[in-house]
This record gives sequence, C-alpha cells and structure tokens, in this order.
Amino acid sequence: MTARPTPQPPVTVRVFTQRLSATPRGARLARHLALHQLDAWGIPHGSEASDAVAVVVAELAANAVTHGRVPGRDFELRLSLVPGSVRVEVTDSRTGPLPPGPRARRAPRPLDEAGRGLVLVDAVADRWEVLEREPSPGKTVRAEVDVPGWLSLYKRTL
Repeated sequence: MTARPTPQPPVTVRVFTQRLSATPRGARLARHLALHQLDAWGIPHGSEASDAVAVVVAELAANAVTHGRVPGRDFELRLSLVPGSVRVEVTDSRTGPLPPGPRARRAPRPLDEAGRGLVLVDAVADRWEVLEREPSPGKTVRAEVDVPGWLSLYKRTL
C-alpha cells in the first residue's frame, strides 16, 4: 500500500489596494497605509521587511506623483502578501516611454538632483520590474521584498 501525501491547503494571497491622489500628501499616505497593512499582516514596524517595503513604497509613490502624474488622475498602491514575500505595485496613468528597468537604468552622477529613487528600490527590493498598465494607459512598477519566516507569518493571518 502506498502512502498518500497529505493534501496542502491552497495558499490565499492577502491583498490591499488603495487609490490615492497624485499629490505629495497622497504619496505620504501610501507609505503610512502600507506600514499599517504590513503590521496587520504580522510584519511589525521596524522589522527589516517593513523598513524595506516602506522605502519601496515611498520611492515608487513619489515617482508616481512626480513623473507619472496626469491631472485629475489618481495613482494606485497595491500590496500583496504572496508566498515568501510582499509584492508592492504602484500604478499611474502617464503614457509614454517606460522608465528604465533594473538592468537598463543608469546610475545618477554625483551632482544630479534626481534619479536616485529606483537606485534605492534596486538596493532594498529583492526583485523589481516595470510593466505597461493593462488594459488602460500607464505603467506599473512592481517590486518584491522577501519575508524570512513567511510561512509561519501566513499561518498566523489565517
């Protein structure tokens, strides 16, 4: 007689989505809401994962407000607690050329006044990419921060 493997329950992805005004206040609120949501998912303020997500959200939201702003349009913050990591997605409505992705970006020169946001994202995120927004015009920047001990965290949030 062969032993049957114990069935594993399906993994439910936790998702938080919020549309925010494309203003500096909206960008600050995005970071605040992200930290609050992570804490609700069991990723406490001040932890390595929480701090990394805070930097990612702050930079991507600031970019959406500064470079992706379309008058009268909001930007969207989406957080997902996926197996092994927190996924951050910031979507704006600006059309045109996409910003450079992880392998195509150039490092800013020492006296450049801008251009460090995605450098910071690259430094703290474990993965990131730039995607065209489907089906509407615009783009999404997606980044993931790995969460050590994710499985025990996931079981506590069930």
